[in-house]
Amino acid sequence: MRNAVTLTCPFCGERFQTLVDLAEGEAEYVEDCPVCCRPIRLRLHVDDSGEFSGLDAGRDD
Repeated sequence: MRNAVTLTCPFCGERFQTLVDLAEGEAEYVEDCPVCCRPIRLRLHVDDSGEFSGLDAGRDD
């Protein structure tokens, strides 16, 4: 199941939406900001029932 989440780029401060795949459970990956194109490290948090519980976005440097 994919969910749309809104996050803020840690580099340029712009807000944007991305899709996260809850079927994978807890995950960490890198996605480029669609505004400034810098890499953002995303950490997806899923609770025990498989529901979205949070997304951490940080600099990948």
